[in-house]
Amino acid sequence: MSKQTKATKRPLTGEIGTQSAGPGTAAPKPAAAKKAAAKKTAAKTASKKTAAKSAVPAKAASEKAVSAKASSKKAVSAKAAPRKAAKPESHLAMVRRARKINRELADVYPYAHPELDFRNPFELLVATVLSAQTTDLRVNQTTPALFAKYPTPEDLAAAVPEEVEELIRPTGFFRAKTKSIMGLATALRDEFGGEVPGRLEDLVKLPGVGRKTAFVVLGNAFGVPGITVDTHFMRLARRWKWTESDDPVKIEAEVAEIFPKSDWTMLSHRVIFHGRRICHARKPACGACPITHLCPAYGEGETDPEKAKKLLKYEKGGFPGQRLNPPPDYPGRPAPPLGATS
Repeated sequence: MSKQTKATKRPLTGEIGTQSAGPGTAAPKPAAAKKAAAKKTAAKTASKKTAAKSAVPAKAASEKAVSAKASSKKAVSAKAAPRKAAKPESHLAMVRRARKINRELADVYPYAHPELDFRNPFELLVATVLSAQTTDLRVNQTTPALFAKYPTPEDLAAAVPEEVEELIRPTGFFRAKTKSIMGLATALRDEFGGEVPGRLEDLVKLPGVGRKTAFVVLGNAFGVPGITVDTHFMRLARRWKWTESDDPVKIEAEVAEIFPKSDWTMLSHRVIFHGRRICHARKPACGACPITHLCPAYGEGETDPEKAKKLLKYEKGGFPGQRLNPPPDYPGRPAPPLGATS
């Protein structure tokens, strides 16, 4: 090889230690181009992340909408579907429940008794007539003076009406009541030898005496069983589904079919006791009631136990009873005389 040839030979690359790219290989990118490419790649990555983030709430909203739609359909379907009615209580089941109520009330009120003070059938008859449209307590506070002055039917039949009116004024409706008690006293004197009859058909003929009054007298003065359908008994018999009637005579007949005759008088006392002390007309003390498990009307009154306790009356609430002279086994306090503070 000549010297000229050696002198003119050029290196294959412009930099020492770097080989030139072979055929088919792309030439290396300058530094600026690499930087631009990196930015572009980063921008694409950021765009994908943003799109993914925005897709999450959109997906959640879509799923929520589908769920809401399904719930709506389910609600419409439930509303459209007829609700399964509770199985009605059979007559036999009602009778069993009613008798169980009577047994449990006997445990709650073993001292149940007529809440009118009386010493003989005549006093009980007059006191029961006077108890219409007032409380037994007010009658008990009134009758001591009345019976002190007119102890027999003959005495009351011969009384001056205005004097009787003044004595019984505290019981209300005193003019009509004077007419009734003087009328029945006259009938006892003239038709029954001054004695109170012991038969229903005779008692209901007396002025001011209906079936309720007659059964009070028969059951408590003569030992003849009877159901006393007063306002308390009527209310509870309906609440407990013993009857749907509001006619006292029909209620008496329907309840009489549920219970044996021997239970009638004491059943009346227990139901009336419960109605006066716990199962009140306007606000029953449901939370303090011992027979809620047997009562289909539970919840009509106050169900909170502490609040219900404040609604209890007479001995159940720690107050005096209605009688000035209660029976020896009565657990409460005697009522105060007329004009005295309790």
